[in-house]
Amino acid sequence: MNTNHIFVINGGQVFGHSGGRFNKTIFDTTIDFFQEQEGYEVRFTDINQPYDLKQEVANFVWADVIIYHTPIWWFQLPHAFKKYLDLVFTEGHQQGIYRNDGRSLANPAINYGTGGQLHGRNYMLTTSWNAPETAFTLPGEFFNQKSVDDGPLFGFHRMNAFTGLAPLKSIHFHDIEKNADVEKELKRYRQHLQAVFTEVSVAEELVVS
Repeated sequence: MNTNHIFVINGGQVFGHSGGRFNKTIFDTTIDFFQEQEGYEVRFTDINQPYDLKQEVANFVWADVIIYHTPIWWFQLPHAFKKYLDLVFTEGHQQGIYRNDGRSLANPAINYGTGGQLHGRNYMLTTSWNAPETAFTLPGEFFNQKSVDDGPLFGFHRMNAFTGLAPLKSIHFHDIEKNADVEKELKRYRQHLQAVFTEVSVAEELVVS
């Protein structure tokens, strides 16, 4: 697996009382991280800016790793980010993102979700929450001890699996609205990037050798 081509998406929509500043900071940190190192090419899209659907499809097809940054609003993606994905993935039908849903008329009961065209590539997800981490981990708290990835974002991960993408380790930022320590979170995020992409690089070297 190659990881030279990195496509970074800022889904931090500017809307209402949300200025999208935290996700924009994480987005910029990601771009800086890869541009400061040798061997990486970076493309990026901010969903708050105009975008061309054919170019966005080309970015997904070009990328070895797609990195998504998004806040969570009402336990889902911001509506402009969801619109972006709906439009881009629809444009990407039989254009490199997915061929079909994977089933055949001969036996439509099986193989659903196997028609993706992005096999051999990866994605990484970051999310930001008003909810504290304890809302996911403590007995009796709101998310019933379901993690972000296995609970609210389960569908997002299956969406990526539908296209053939495989996950790298996610990272989630909690209590951002009421109790944010941005410098601490940025440090934690840089360590996460270093750990994830060092691990991927080592795995690539083992494959080559």
